[in-house]
Amino acid sequence: MSPPPTTSRGPRRFGWPRRVFSQVLLMQLSVVTGVTVLVTGLFLAPLSAQLDDQAMRRALAIAQSTAAQPQIARSLLTTAPAPDGVVQDAAERIRRSTGAEYVVVMDKRGVRWSHTDTSRIGETVSTDPSTALAGRDVMEIDSGTLGRSARGKVPLRDDEGRIVGAVSVGIAYDSVRARLLAAIPGLLAYAGGALAVGALAAYLISRRLQRRTHDLAFSDISALLTEREAMLHSIREGVVALDREGRIRLLNDEAQRLLGLGPEASGSPLDDALGPGRTADVLAGRVVGDDLVTVCGSRVLLANRMPTDDGGAVATLRDRTELEYLGRELDSTRGLIDALRAQDHEHANRLHTLLGLLELEMHADAMEFVTEVVGVHRATAEQVTEKVHDPLLAALLVGKATVAAERGVALRMAPGTLLPDRLVDPRGLVTVVGNLVDNALDAAAGTADARIEVGLRAEGRTVMLRVQDSGPGVPAGRHESIFLEGWSTKDLPAHGKRGLGLPLVRRLAERQGGSVCVSGAPQSGAVFTVVLPEALAEPSPDGGSAGSPDGGPPSGAPAGRPVGTPNTRPAKTPRTRSAGAPNSPSAPPRPPTSGDTP
Repeated sequence: MSPPPTTSRGPRRFGWPRRVFSQVLLMQLSVVTGVTVLVTGLFLAPLSAQLDDQAMRRALAIAQSTAAQPQIARSLLTTAPAPDGVVQDAAERIRRSTGAEYVVVMDKRGVRWSHTDTSRIGETVSTDPSTALAGRDVMEIDSGTLGRSARGKVPLRDDEGRIVGAVSVGIAYDSVRARLLAAIPGLLAYAGGALAVGALAAYLISRRLQRRTHDLAFSDISALLTEREAMLHSIREGVVALDREGRIRLLNDEAQRLLGLGPEASGSPLDDALGPGRTADVLAGRVVGDDLVTVCGSRVLLANRMPTDDGGAVATLRDRTELEYLGRELDSTRGLIDALRAQDHEHANRLHTLLGLLELEMHADAMEFVTEVVGVHRATAEQVTEKVHDPLLAALLVGKATVAAERGVALRMAPGTLLPDRLVDPRGLVTVVGNLVDNALDAAAGTADARIEVGLRAEGRTVMLRVQDSGPGVPAGRHESIFLEGWSTKDLPAHGKRGLGLPLVRRLAERQGGSVCVSGAPQSGAVFTVVLPEALAEPSPDGGSAGSPDGGPPSGAPAGRPVGTPNTRPAKTPRTRSAGAPNSPSAPPRPPTSGDTP
């Protein structure tokens, strides 16, 4: 095989690096280098002036010490200037002991009485001494016969304080410059050390930043942030990010909708934003597991939590409300299918019995048999619709009575039950009653004298619901825990989750300002009591209910006759029946009922 063609590359172009690590390192090195150079320059700039000032002050101090010796002033008045004179000897002794370049003593005329070069003794000084002879101290940098020097001049006084001359002391300026140059290497060494430490710190910080940013470029990070914002706010799952302190760090739009929170919840502690409850426990990690079910408001949520490296966590939320309702409807449908299967056999037996009676020409017995079967079915529906006037709730109870009869459980209405047809939220009450009756049916099935009693009554605008069963009851220590999500003693249903019915009942009751509680029955079983304030609408001024504006019978009652009037006429063709109240067009269809009276 021939080698792949090579592509020619142009000359490499050096420019600003793309990676965050390289950019930050270069920026930090530039800052450290600039600061070091700036500090070094700011230190060197005044150093020369400081050294000059120190040299002038030193020269002035030597001059003042020399002028303070009284024998010099006396010798100046009593002797003549000479290379071997007393003034010269004293000045030279002071010069050698202090390291000065020269110590010159002059009289009032400016004539030298001492000098480093003895040949200049007796000559006039090269610089103007008038300021010192006038009684003022002088510090200056000037040039003289010995070159440039830092000078100090002071007046020379006799014992009576009269000015008789002046003393001038010079420090060689070359020594001052030498001190400056000698200080520069050390200063640069310190600056280099500081620069090295700064460069090392910059490198370590950049390496840490490289690990934290996964060696990405700033453009990549900006693109990732933009994509993250778009993704978080477009997905149909709720996302909640928490920091290590349990504060909400991020909420996408779906999480705000599911949890009922607003953007202002970001930065708030989770418990403060959601309040105590299972939802906060699940998101905070106090309840562990996968696909944890929780109820928030009227929504059933599925939560998963994943810790992050910084001690926080990210939780995802899925809305499972519709799926949960569909699962419960599937459970109900399965129960109805089982009831239909059983009733199919029962219906065949009844037809065989009727056929036998007709073949034996026992027509009276056949008519009595048909009348009895039809009358039992109508009595069941009428018992409910006489007491419960809301069509949806009446249809539910009639259907539940049929399913209960197939499972060997008697469902009856409690004495004193009476509910008018003016419910504010009929579907909410249907959910509450359906969940409680289903739980009671599961608890009572299989027990001796299995029975369920449902009581509904109105007190003003308040609805009181009471569901009692003959099951094993609820232990005293479990009266509160049964209302927590996920708590259940039943096998898993088709949709794979349990422990949601009672929490939904409590949430629906609390949403209407009501309450739900459980207690033990007098003999056995459990009693659930639900109080729903403001559940009924105000009655109409003409005395009719909200569901019957003309003041006639409620919609759940059979048409054409008053509620509670039994129909004992035999049905000639009893083929199909309504699942709700008889002859009620608003009630959904239900399977044929059995002959057992609940």
